[in-house]
Amino acid sequence: MSDLLYSTKNIYETASPELISLMSDYAEGYKAFLNTAKTERESVEYAVGYAKARGFREYVTGEKVQPGDKIYFNNRGKAIYLAIIGSLSLREGCNVAAAHVDAPRLDLKSNPLYEDNEIAYLRTHYYGGVKKYQWHTIPLELRGVIIRGDGEKVQVSIGSDPADPRFVITDILPHLGEKQSAKTVRDAFPGEDLKILFGTRPDCADDKEKNKVKYGIMKLLNEKYGVTEADFLSAELEIVPAHEARDVGLDRSLVGGYGHDDRACGYAALTAICNFEGTPARTAVTMLVDKEEIGSEGTAGMQSRAFERFMGALSRSQGVSLDDCFAESFCVSNDVCNAFDPNFAEVSDKQNNALLNHGVSFMKYTGSRGKSGSNDANAETVATLRRIFAANEVAWQMGELGKVDAGGGGTVALYMAKRNIETIDAGVPVLSMHSPWELISKADLYMTYRSIAAVFKDR
Repeated sequence: MSDLLYSTKNIYETASPELISLMSDYAEGYKAFLNTAKTERESVEYAVGYAKARGFREYVTGEKVQPGDKIYFNNRGKAIYLAIIGSLSLREGCNVAAAHVDAPRLDLKSNPLYEDNEIAYLRTHYYGGVKKYQWHTIPLELRGVIIRGDGEKVQVSIGSDPADPRFVITDILPHLGEKQSAKTVRDAFPGEDLKILFGTRPDCADDKEKNKVKYGIMKLLNEKYGVTEADFLSAELEIVPAHEARDVGLDRSLVGGYGHDDRACGYAALTAICNFEGTPARTAVTMLVDKEEIGSEGTAGMQSRAFERFMGALSRSQGVSLDDCFAESFCVSNDVCNAFDPNFAEVSDKQNNALLNHGVSFMKYTGSRGKSGSNDANAETVATLRRIFAANEVAWQMGELGKVDAGGGGTVALYMAKRNIETIDAGVPVLSMHSPWELISKADLYMTYRSIAAVFKDR
């Protein structure tokens, strides 16, 4: 009679010691990835190295490929597409895992450096959906690239090495914070106040220089990177949390870190294709893209036609039209969802919300309120995942992004569906999503990896 009812179980209730060991070991690799890849560029760089070490080669548009070939296309250093050519023609379609590797953060403005009362600051513009108060008084790092006036690209990373300084956004002391406390959270922490304290020591070598602290800062940057203040104009510099990913909970069942959304799914998609053994029936494709947090725009976002260029070249090499390939393809949009949090139970429909330790969560739809901005997968697509997961012992659950009128959000799924590819969301449930310190379950992370591997293995 129990088969008549739908229910899920906590994975640890039935997990063998061997499975628990696998989940723990997999999380160790993931934590190392999170600590290394705190920007989209670093994520792609990591993916290239990881893939090449496992037999992938860079694809040159127009070259011939054979079943079993492992290739990747690096899109401007900010997105990457990896593929294992299947034994079947692309006329039969391909199986795609699509994730994004950008995360909410603070970007430096084009002209960020200034001095005020003998303190040097960097002005920022927040990227993606952040709660601004969460970024005050936490240790921060500066990462990214600068293209100097001579055209040379300079990699910048300050704060990741234990010997490096770190940065901070200050907040008012509670003794003087009465007016701040009377405001709404939105009004108490304006975006323009997210200013990075960058230095306080004046350089007095030039007595005529008015902003001596700012001047001293630029001298240090020039000595280390050979840059001038004008080079900020051609830079992509990101402020990210300085925490390292760590186990959370006395039982070590969770991972805390920055960027689980969506690098948890990105890592799962990367490792699933790179660890695939043999030749799949249908071509397996992993996409790691940029700009999801601001609408998937740009040349490296999910809406970019760079994916059409890559898949179109592969299809033409087999005498197949891209439209025919896409029409027969299947995509799992690997993006995170919220995990049920008893502290904020009022915004969730518990019966339809993903739970920690219950496995990968797939969502038939996302969007806001009336499913606005959602792919809304059809019943056949949901059934396909149910069949694949059942056949491959993948622990899974259904999820939904909060109560109907509580808000909502979107993923890359609708952009893949616009390509006439059957698409559904599936990913890791997250606590404290979009915060500088998010939490996920090791069990859910591992099952997301297993779920993608199962899709690649399926016909």
